[in-house]
Amino acid sequence: MKKFLFILLAGIMIVSLVACKNAASNGETSSTEEAITLTTRNGKGETVEVKFPSNPQRLAVMDLGALDILDNIGYGDRIVGVSKGSSIDYLQSYLTDEKLFHLGTVKQPDMEALMESDPDIIFIGGRMSASYDELVKIAPVYIVYTDMEIGVVESTAMNAKNIASLFGAEEKVDTLLEDYTSRIDALKAAAEGKTAIVGMVNAGGFGLLGNDGRCSIIGREIGFENVGVDAKVDTSAHGNEASFEFVLSKNPDYIFAMDRDAAIGTEGAQLAAEILDNELINKTDAAKNSNVVVLEHSNVWYTAEGGITALGVMLSDLEARLLK
Repeated sequence: MKKFLFILLAGIMIVSLVACKNAASNGETSSTEEAITLTTRNGKGETVEVKFPSNPQRLAVMDLGALDILDNIGYGDRIVGVSKGSSIDYLQSYLTDEKLFHLGTVKQPDMEALMESDPDIIFIGGRMSASYDELVKIAPVYIVYTDMEIGVVESTAMNAKNIASLFGAEEKVDTLLEDYTSRIDALKAAAEGKTAIVGMVNAGGFGLLGNDGRCSIIGREIGFENVGVDAKVDTSAHGNEASFEFVLSKNPDYIFAMDRDAAIGTEGAQLAAEILDNELINKTDAAKNSNVVVLEHSNVWYTAEGGITALGVMLSDLEARLLK
């Protein structure tokens, strides 16, 4: 009888272990204490609630903003793989680390390397949203995104706090961002009552950027009146191409330009400063007052928006020209 009971109990334990393993393989957790629900987005750009493992140990990071955040809050040692090839100097210790899996680019994942890295969580940006449905088959996916309803600064804080909450480290984010408010206030004071055109120089052309995507901090949080675009025009990606005659017709107080070719290292490309040094631009009030500003760290503005250090760099670029 004792032998029968022993065999019965052993069988129950095996069944329970198999059930737990199957639950884990399906992304389920055996205890609510082992999961945390965060708001993020899916591949269609829809806001979704996703369960992530609490205190994750293995992190696959294919977004520079997420990499920046994890480095700042002190969990970079849990990163097992990254998308390499970026020129962002403050992240090079990760991007050149041969011990980390090379997970592809920020647009295209290397699925084989990703599976081999065996991550608990995958971090991506909007550039990789087309691969979302495949990525979630490997591990839960957090997309670092900018919510244009609240702007770049608040979105950075939101993403940073979400990521930090996985480790119970939300207070670190408040400390890291505490001086940004006063810096933004000083920039607002310098921008008050002034107009600007914000654009991206790419392959010799000038694309106008609005308050709905890249560089939107200039018109939204800093407060320049962006006179370059109609609010109904989608300018969130590479801008709305415009002529220099149009820029002159708006005659802004400031011209801000992101140099995309410099940001992505296009060989042989003409730099933005040269392209904007032309007869029409030089007739604008911005040029006459030396207020044509090519953003010094265009690679950060173009590829790394969303990170804590990145936000500081972006503010520094503006401070160098507005608070001189």
